Amino acid sequence: MNNTQKYTNRLVKETSPYLVDHAHNPVDWYAWSQEALQKAQQENKPIFLSIGYAACHWCHVMADESFEDEATARFMNAHFVNIKVDREERPDLDSIYMNAVVAMTGQGGWPMSVFLTPDGKPFYGGTYFPKTPRYGMPSFLNVLQGIANAWKNQRADIEHNGAEMQKALSESGMPRGATNKAMMPLDKRTLDLALNNLARAFDGENGGWGGAPKFPQPMTLEFLIRAYTQTRDELILKMLTFTLDKMARGGMYDQLGGGFHRYATDDIWLVPHFEKMLYDNAQLARVYLHAYQATGNEFYKRITIEILDYVIREMTDANGGFYSSQDADSEGREGKFFVWTPEEIRSVLGGSASGLLIVSKTKQDSNDAQLFMDAYGVTANGNFEGKTILHRVRDNDVLAAMHKVDESEVERKLNDARQKLFNARERRVKPARDEKILTGWNGLMLAAFAEAARVLKREDYRHIAIRNAEFLLKHLTTDERRTTKAGIAGDSDELNDVRPSSSVLRLFRSYKDGQARLNGYLEDYANLAEGLLALYETTFEERYFVAARELADQMLAHFLDERGGFFDTSDDHEELVVRPKDVQDNAVPSGSAMATMVQFKLAAYTGDAKYIEAGEAALAPLQPALAQAPTGFAWWLNAFEFELAPPKEIAIVGPSTGAQDGAQELLNVVFDEYRP
Repeated sequence: MNNTQKYTNRLVKETSPYLVDHAHNPVDWYAWSQEALQKAQQENKPIFLSIGYAACHWCHVMADESFEDEATARFMNAHFVNIKVDREERPDLDSIYMNAVVAMTGQGGWPMSVFLTPDGKPFYGGTYFPKTPRYGMPSFLNVLQGIANAWKNQRADIEHNGAEMQKALSESGMPRGATNKAMMPLDKRTLDLALNNLARAFDGENGGWGGAPKFPQPMTLEFLIRAYTQTRDELILKMLTFTLDKMARGGMYDQLGGGFHRYATDDIWLVPHFEKMLYDNAQLARVYLHAYQATGNEFYKRITIEILDYVIREMTDANGGFYSSQDADSEGREGKFFVWTPEEIRSVLGGSASGLLIVSKTKQDSNDAQLFMDAYGVTANGNFEGKTILHRVRDNDVLAAMHKVDESEVERKLNDARQKLFNARERRVKPARDEKILTGWNGLMLAAFAEAARVLKREDYRHIAIRNAEFLLKHLTTDERRTTKAGIAGDSDELNDVRPSSSVLRLFRSYKDGQARLNGYLEDYANLAEGLLALYETTFEERYFVAARELADQMLAHFLDERGGFFDTSDDHEELVVRPKDVQDNAVPSGSAMATMVQFKLAAYTGDAKYIEAGEAALAPLQPALAQAPTGFAWWLNAFEFELAPPKEIAIVGPSTGAQDGAQELLNVVFDEYRP
């Protein structure tokens, strides 16, 4: 009898796929709840808090090794109240306890394993713990036994450590180097220093910043595009294009299906962690789109389209929402869906109808297979567990010389081969997909589709963006008012006079299986407002502007810190051990940074000083951190650049309908170039 038949815990009632995945562990899991916290206090037990997410490879490993193990589970159930959290649903808990783990150990990651006092104060933590001692780490059971013993015999020390950690967390809302002044003028030298530091830290051999593991840094690349449009500095352009080329030619990019994997485990963009996240692809689609506008490079246009088409194909709900992620694993092995052998390549490109591994029988078929393998680095030994992660290793001119054909013929053959191999790959078992729909991540992808629709003149992208916005405004808000007249700017009074309706627009965080749940966080309000503004700029439908402005006003009403900046949680959110205020960008822009960008954009549209005041109060004290650690504060730098170089105003007067009218032709001129 397997555990699915033997055990069922409370997580079976959750909607998060990550939590439901643990519903049949022998561990007596709780979701984060008052019930769990009260049980810990009533029974005077420490809390074991495990935080992860569905696409996390090592989360699956720890679950298989430890949470499925009956002996380990018995010890956990006897000595702890065990709580499982999906970090994507609860970024507040993830932020608080990740800061604690980093403070304790000097590093963080997922799965996150944290031990708390019954009132939620963290006193010990780490990430992945193996089932048996290895990698220089104790076994998970050893850790559990040590904590249980300390709780019994050293309670005073534990409670003291927890209180000290809570104090440290409550003081961690601003980075080192931030000024305590409530207001200071924005100084252009901040941007100059940030660019200098980016240039010094740039990897001139492989592109990007830092070594293994290597992350794509879309916010930093966005800042470089903005800086280049202002300065036309060739060094900035080289950092930008060299990195974009290396990433899109590497194994971190899905060469057949489009879309980027999470990050590279090496420093050359070759071997990824194979999960695909909605937020990465939303930001990178926009980066490549802007790079195409700024440089005219058709390769960047192709990558933009391939990313967005991947999202349409794999990550879009029938009702218009975008799913969260795809796993790294399929059939229990990381990356299995994406890798190839020479025999598999020859089978497909040799025209085997059955998909069996049959070596091609014709010289032409064999040449086509060899051409593809020469282009994408496919070898007998492979580059990942005996198979090959596809990555572009030769350009068309080199391949043309090697195979004695024209460059145009090389491109045609490679396009044909990619399509055949993609079709064959579609018959494989696909990685699992996390189908919860998160408001903040959807806002990022909404912005990408809306902007691509107008730049690339794609009506299908425009339709997808509208459908997503309507889905979010219908299913992830707390009110049903959406009666504001639709129109274009010229059809109504000035935007400064457009006011939200009297009802209050509040957001939920997550949606799945017909249920919207959890209070929206700052990033949900800010990212959705950004997406709605991008959609307004594409459609000129006034109601999207109205909704974006109302969301911005809710940020001012419920998230504003009177000392400057924004909290991550609203003033009516559940009370936690501290109220988080994380200003540093991570995989997505900091909620505070995106809120600041939205405030500045609304100030430009409306002239309302309250938006400028809120944005500058958040941004100005961070200037030292922006200059010293630009990759950690890149979206702040984008907001800084927007405010320091105020946008020009362009008025176009004319009818709003008809693809061939003069107004539309002028709009095309405005949108064809990158005008941040």
